[in-house]
Amino acid sequence: MAEFTGKRIVITGGAGSIGVATARAFLDQGAHVVLLDPDERALTEAKALLGGVRVFTAATDLATPAVCADFMERAKPVYALVHLAGLAERDPLGLNEHGVWDRAIAVNLTTAYDMAVAYRTCTDPRGPARLVLASSIAFRRGNPERIAYSAAKSGIIGLTRALARRFAPEILVNAVAPGVIVAPMSEPLATERGQTYREEIPLRRFGDPAEVASVIRFLCSRDSSYITGQTITIDGGLTNA
Repeated sequence: MAEFTGKRIVITGGAGSIGVATARAFLDQGAHVVLLDPDERALTEAKALLGGVRVFTAATDLATPAVCADFMERAKPVYALVHLAGLAERDPLGLNEHGVWDRAIAVNLTTAYDMAVAYRTCTDPRGPARLVLASSIAFRRGNPERIAYSAAKSGIIGLTRALARRFAPEILVNAVAPGVIVAPMSEPLATERGQTYREEIPLRRFGDPAEVASVIRFLCSRDSSYITGQTITIDGGLTNA
């Protein structure tokens, strides 16, 4: 029997490239996946790409604690919550323009907190359950064009460490910090720096969504049973160079 047979995995940002790859990684091991995303059309396309079997979708922006709580209550029991939803905008650093900062904190950090709190009472009793949050190498390097995003993704690390202590031993909480992955969110960075940026990466290439998905699946597997409060960087060696 495949490891995740009969287990329900909720993936926010599920219509994105990494979300779809993560869903596929779990489906290959027998899971039922629920994809959340505000883009209903993208969700329909994602479900079609995944074949539709054992795939469920919900169009939502998870904008309030009540929305998060309501969804998790309806989805339970949930074995793993993979929170990938995020937003990366260029930051104008204008005193009269606070929108980028507010959106970055709300979408990247506040929603992660709200979903984690909602998830705590909706876990699968066959646990320990798993919670995986998405940070970014921006938390290590800092992105000078996306200050608010960098700050929010740094906050994810503190959130991961604190929740790992608070939720133990019932829920193992970890984070992934992808580098430049071939996905729509990374296209602006690839366009801005292109080959120059690629040459900074020891592996000399951008990452594939499946390479992030495989780490997420590991963090939700029995092989990670003694790992919590950690952040795994997936960047081809960039932050070690």
